[in-house]
Amino acid sequence: MSATKRGLVAGCQISGPIQTVFWHAGEFGEGEEWVVSFKTTAARYDELEAHLIEHHEWQNPEVTAVPIARASAAYVEWVERVTAK
Repeated sequence: MSATKRGLVAGCQISGPIQTVFWHAGEFGEGEEWVVSFKTTAARYDELEAHLIEHHEWQNPEVTAVPIARASAAYVEWVERVTAK
């Protein structure tokens, strides 16, 4: 994945396909999507978001962030080290 190769994330997990139902352009739709969870820092989020939006085939992909309430010190160190500029 390009975000990992560029060092924007320490890694990612890809799940899918999953069934999705949605509203788009005033119409109801159904389809399949893939969910990708990226491991990054708050400091790299803006760059990651811009990268994902620029390289995604959809005009308005879902890009959201969920902060980590707690994590092991070793895990946090790994993510920070790998994503450091």
